[in-house]
Amino acid sequence: MAIDTTPTPVAERRTAARLSTRDRLVLFVLCAAQFMVALDFSVLNVALPVLGADLGMSTSALQWAVTAFALPSGGFLLLFGRIGDLYGRRRLFLCGLALFGAASLLATLAWDPASFLTGRALQGLGAAAIVPTGMSLLTTTFPEGPARDRALGISGTLLSLGFTVGMVAGGVLTDLLSWRSTMGLLALFALVVLPLAPRLLPESRTPERPRLDVPGAVAVTGGLLALIYALTTAAEHGFGRIDVLVALVAGLVLLAAFVAVESRTSAPLVSLPMLRRRTVAWGNLGGLVTFSMMSTVVFVLTLYLQEVLGLGAFETGLVFGVQGVLSVVAGSCAPRVIGRFGARRTLVGALAGQGAVGLSLLALGEGGWSVVLATAAVSLASMCHLGAIISYGLTVTSGVPDEEQGLATGLVTSTQQVGITVGIPLLGVLATTATDLRTGVHTVLVLDAVIVLAAAVLVAVGLRVARAESGAVEAETVGTR
Repeated sequence: MAIDTTPTPVAERRTAARLSTRDRLVLFVLCAAQFMVALDFSVLNVALPVLGADLGMSTSALQWAVTAFALPSGGFLLLFGRIGDLYGRRRLFLCGLALFGAASLLATLAWDPASFLTGRALQGLGAAAIVPTGMSLLTTTFPEGPARDRALGISGTLLSLGFTVGMVAGGVLTDLLSWRSTMGLLALFALVVLPLAPRLLPESRTPERPRLDVPGAVAVTGGLLALIYALTTAAEHGFGRIDVLVALVAGLVLLAAFVAVESRTSAPLVSLPMLRRRTVAWGNLGGLVTFSMMSTVVFVLTLYLQEVLGLGAFETGLVFGVQGVLSVVAGSCAPRVIGRFGARRTLVGALAGQGAVGLSLLALGEGGWSVVLATAAVSLASMCHLGAIISYGLTVTSGVPDEEQGLATGLVTSTQQVGITVGIPLLGVLATTATDLRTGVHTVLVLDAVIVLAAAVLVAVGLRVARAESGAVEAETVGTR
């Protein structure tokens, strides 16, 4: 009797998930670059008061240390993702790395506020080139399936870890050296990654070379820049300022114009049929909610730990350091969970978990036990958050042809950037403007949990419809053969 030696599905998945030495080196370069950008989002936060005193920046002007980076990094993502598709993802990735490194050096050596903010803006421009092209290189290098699941799991882990490490490292470096060392660390990262990238990364672009959609690029870039400016400025000064209102209206008008332009051009910057794919639309909604709400929780919890519980900046960083360690655990487990339950179910479950765990923070008081509760809750919520990050990226990019991966990953990274940017202005301001900080934080936590749990329900229904439609199309195709 012949013995069936066909591998089981589990064995096939394990075999396919193994990465060669070169694959690991490629993944190291791409993940190191993503980690560097994630680090930049948070490494300066603790150092801002010291930085302001050194460079002569007022308290109100310090928000521009963050905004100067957020504006170009969010506004140019879609444009640079498409340029990489057309003219070479590796080429643009390398240009972004070089620009980011040079800008970090400029910020390190800054002699006045103008030179520092110029460096921060150029860092944001470099990040806008690195993030979408790096993600596209990852998804085109690793085939759809276990290998890509594992690669995205590692990338998502380092993305979350980079934000957490930045908070801890920022406090340590500022105390031991100076705020300049936080920017110097980023320049050092770029110096390490840049020489390796040309030797390891393959060039990748679409086979066709259509013209770049200039009107669409101007509309979406201007719209995102205006919207991000409005929301980040509102976080500091509220929505009553005239420049905030003008920027908000201009952003919405330009984004509406972008949709109109894309529906009429023969070579759109963003394929509207892709946006109409349910997996793309609902996956990005899940990503937008998980990023915006988790960033809000971290923001208000930081305020609570320092202003209510009296923790120092370094102690607060340690609380989020525990979160970072558990994020690594979650990142290693997420591909296995996705392999068993699928990206769609994992996304819904992770959103539900993030919202449910967030509710436990409503028990925060003023005793020392609240530090333990905050550490445990934010760590568990972060594990769910990381599962949502990985699964929403897989949901959006699965089934998308290689020539459109830049568009798909551009949407993923734009959702990520916009989510990180809008959460704090929309909800965090409720905590900072409340008469009692504890009451304000609790209000934000309730709204946060409601939004995340509602999103979990909507995404579950939307992706179930998408799956049913996909099954019907496949059955119809088979029946016509």
